[in-house]
This record gives sequence, C-alpha cells and structure tokens, in this order.
Amino acid sequence: MQTKPNLGFWQIWNMCFGFFGIQFGFALQNGNVSRIFQTLGADMEQIPILWIAAPLTGLLVQPIIGHFSDKTWTKLGRRRPFFLYGALATTAALVIMPNSPTLWIAAGMLWILDAAINVTMEPFRAFVGDNLNKQQRPTGFAMQSFFIGVGAVVASALPWIMTNWFGVANTAAEGMIPDSVVYSFYAGGVVLFLAVGWTIISSKEYSPEQLAAFDAAEQAEHPCAPMATPAQDYWRSGAAAVVIGVAAFAAVAFWQLDKQLYLLGALIAAFGLLQWAASWFKQQQNRNMLVQLTDDLFTMPKTMRQLAVVQFFSWFPLFAMWIYTTAAVTSYHYGTTDTTSVAYNNGADWVGVLFAVYNGFAAIAALLIPLLVKATSTQKAHCINLLFGALGLFSFFLIKDPALLWLPMIAIGIAWASILSLPYALLSNCLPAHKMGVYMGMFNIFIVLPQLLAAAILGSLVGYLFQGQAIYALAIGGVSYVIAALYVLRIKTETVKG
Repeated sequence: MQTKPNLGFWQIWNMCFGFFGIQFGFALQNGNVSRIFQTLGADMEQIPILWIAAPLTGLLVQPIIGHFSDKTWTKLGRRRPFFLYGALATTAALVIMPNSPTLWIAAGMLWILDAAINVTMEPFRAFVGDNLNKQQRPTGFAMQSFFIGVGAVVASALPWIMTNWFGVANTAAEGMIPDSVVYSFYAGGVVLFLAVGWTIISSKEYSPEQLAAFDAAEQAEHPCAPMATPAQDYWRSGAAAVVIGVAAFAAVAFWQLDKQLYLLGALIAAFGLLQWAASWFKQQQNRNMLVQLTDDLFTMPKTMRQLAVVQFFSWFPLFAMWIYTTAAVTSYHYGTTDTTSVAYNNGADWVGVLFAVYNGFAAIAALLIPLLVKATSTQKAHCINLLFGALGLFSFFLIKDPALLWLPMIAIGIAWASILSLPYALLSNCLPAHKMGVYMGMFNIFIVLPQLLAAAILGSLVGYLFQGQAIYALAIGGVSYVIAALYVLRIKTETVKG
C-alpha cells in the first residue's frame, strides 16, 4: 500500500483553474445583484430577504451534490460531471439574469444562478481531497483561494471597465439595467464555462478502487479514532426544533416584529420535520439519502463542529458586506440614494472596483498565508487574518473620502483569503475519504446559516436601530469578525476514520 503521490505545480494549477471561472459568476452576483434589485424597484428593507435565495439554495444543493458526487463514477469521472453540468447551467443563468424585466423575475433568477454555481463549486472542494495527499492539501486550497481572488478582481471591476475603457453606458432609463452590467454578465458566462472546461479536460481523477487503496494506506500510517455511532432516531431532537420554530413564529406575531423573522422560525421547524422524517424512514429500514445525510450531520467530527462556530461568525460579515456595501458607499460617501443619478451609479461602479481590490489582495495573501501558518499555527494565523477583516469593516466609518476606501479592502482581502483556505485545511484531514464530498457540502451549512440570519435580521436592525443607514451593517460585521477570531483559538485538530 502507498499514499497518494505528490502532484506537480501545473497539475495542481490545472485542477484548481476552474475556480477562476466560478468566482467570475460569484463576483458578478455579489457586486451587482443588489444594484439590479434596486434598479428594478426594491426598497432597502426588501434587499436582504430578496438575497435569501443565495444561501438557501446553497443550504439545499451542496450537501445533496456532495452526497451524489461521492457515489458517482462515469467515463468522465467522479466530480467532473458535476463541473460540466453546473457550468452549462450557470452560463445560461448569467446571460438571463441582467435581462430580468421585473424585480420578482430577477429574484427567481438569483435562485437559479446560485443553485447552478453551487452544483459546479461544491465538488471542487472534494476534488482537492480526492487528488492530493494530506501534505499537499493546504497548497491545493491555497491555490483555489488564489484563483478565487484573481477571478474576482476582473469580474468585480467589469462594469467599471466596460464604462471607463470601452465607453459602455453605466446609466439607463428608470427600471432598466445599464448596458455595462448586462455585457459584464455575458462576458462572465463565457469565462466561467471556458475555465471550468479547462479543468475538466486537463485533470484526471483516481478510480474508486485507487481511492480506497490510498485511504487504507493513510489510515495504516496514521491510525484514526472511529466516528460516532448515529442515534437510533431523531424524534426528540426533531420535537425540540419544531417547538422552537413554532415559538419563534408566535413571538414574531405577538410582538409584531419584522415579517422577515418568520423565516428563522420556518427554517428551525423545517429542520425538526426533516429529523422526524429521517427517524420514520430508519424505523422502516429504509436508508435513503435523507437518513444518510441526517446521520452524517449528527456524527460529524469534533473539529468540524468547532469550525462551524468560526464559519458562522466569519461569513455573517461577508454577507453583510455583499448586501450593504453599495448602499453604504453611495449614501454615506456619495450622499445619494437615487438609483438614476450619476452619483449613485458612479458610487456603485466604485464598489465594484473596491470588491476587485479586496479580491486582488486576497490572491496575494493566499500565497503568503502558508508562511504565516509555518511561523505560528493554522489557528493563530486564521485569528490574525480575521482581525484584519474586522479592522477593514470598521474603517468604513473613519474614512470619508471614497477614493481612499481601497485601503480597508486590503485588510478585508487578507481575511477573505484566510476564510477560503485555512478552515478547509483544518477540516480536510479529519474527514474519511469516502465521505469527503458530503462533508465538504455539509460544511456549507455553517456558511449558509449566518447568511440566512443576516437576510432575516439585518433589514430590521438597520431599519429600526440605525434609521436605515446601511453603513452600520458593516460595523456589525466587524464585531462578528472579532468573535470568530477569538473562537478559532479554541479549535483542536483531530483525524477521524469513517
């Protein structure tokens, strides 16, 4: 028996290159969807709930795709079929999204776009675990972070480039999406498909038999603790979730809280109902996908549970930034909320450039973070990087000149690069090889939950506590980064055998 051989630089480059295209789609979505919603008539209070499509589709799609990709083997391989089909769907969605005639069609297209991106993206994380040995996995995830940063630099700045380099109009009649945004989405669709296609044709995958042999060799070399035995049923925990969900509904109705908060109660109650369904199927000796996913969720490794807290408080500020940076900068720094004004659209274009800046510095930071890890530890390095992110978000209050807002984006870029690599480096070595896909997909739950919470409560917090001033959403995100930075120091690593 022997462990997986080391791959060369260009082999790792090729297998990660598809992330360059994937990030094109994400960056265009993150930098422009709020702008599209506002252009089509959305009020500021509506934007968080309209954004709910992105995290909710990720919550549903990624664990399912991970489950199926673990069990898939075709002539194209194990993960690559999902790369292909997801890329085709994402390209189509990017073409359709900026042509949405109404707000609700745009909201629906966001569901489709995000689902398609997730179909492509989720297997890429497991792809690194499949193809690289434990020593090279941190390098693989850092390479993915590099491509995420580089891809997002260009994609985030595309509307600004279209206007300032090619003379494409960045304003339009009321209710119409500017051509600079429309053409940027078209270009993004082409780049995404070509980049993912390159990874498909230039990379190979080990067969299931080879992966099993490699896993046996790794386990023989590094003995592992067994995973927990799944509970016999989930009636009790399911009942608790249903009660909490119903109580949340009643509280919102009794105190006449923001209706968006109904979403939290619905999600908690739905989680309880799913547990009841899984318990019933288990009693019928039917180990279907729902039962398997529920068992996997409740028996996840301890390191993954600890990382869940860090991910929650790391992604809440990111979602706040993606939703509110355009509104914060145009109102706080440019002094306007009129989406038809030149000032607003110049500010919105500048936000695209700022997003390009933080992604650009993330690409650089991705190359330097391994050095920081060697000098300290993975946990301490991640703590330092998250504190940089907090400093960046707090700085939006202090800097009045919008031309200087690129400075805090350097700090945010450092945090972003760390979030995209170090948690996965900590996680990958504690996962059994035959469940790499499902657990990587399930890890997305702890990215999605803070985004759902942000979508449910940020509108209320900004509207009721801060009189609709979007800049305060960024400050709340800074506090969340500090909490994540402190908690990551509590994590202890482990290796688990399935």
